[in-house]
Amino acid sequence: QLQLVESGGGLVQPGGSLSLSCAASGFTLDYYAIGWFRQAPGKEREGVSCISSSDGSTYYSDSVKGRFTIFRDNAKTTVYLQMNSLKPDDTAVYYCAAQGGPLCITLATMAYDYWGQGTQVTVSS
Repeated sequence: QLQLVESGGGLVQPGGSLSLSCAASGFTLDYYAIGWFRQAPGKEREGVSCISSSDGSTYYSDSVKGRFTIFRDNAKTTVYLQMNSLKPDDTAVYYCAAQGGPLCITLATMAYDYWGQGTQVTVSS
């Protein structure tokens, strides 16, 4: 069974950094683009970033561009999201998801087939 497990969330002060991990079990990421999403209380889930498995190309939403970096390990079993210069507005549950195709072409949630359980990120002083 294909599973994704997120880790690395926590409490951080504004301006701080966190690194999230998304580990795949039951499959490798050779044929799946991976996206990171977040959902704040009372808000819809929004796409943050994604990375293609074919060429490693990446995409970022405007709200995180320049502050977040998505990358993967060479074995293609784990995808990371390095988050710098965090703001209170970044507070949310963060999810990773696998898209049924190797290219990161969209951050629409409906395009992603497999989801992790989420990890809480809280940015507060």
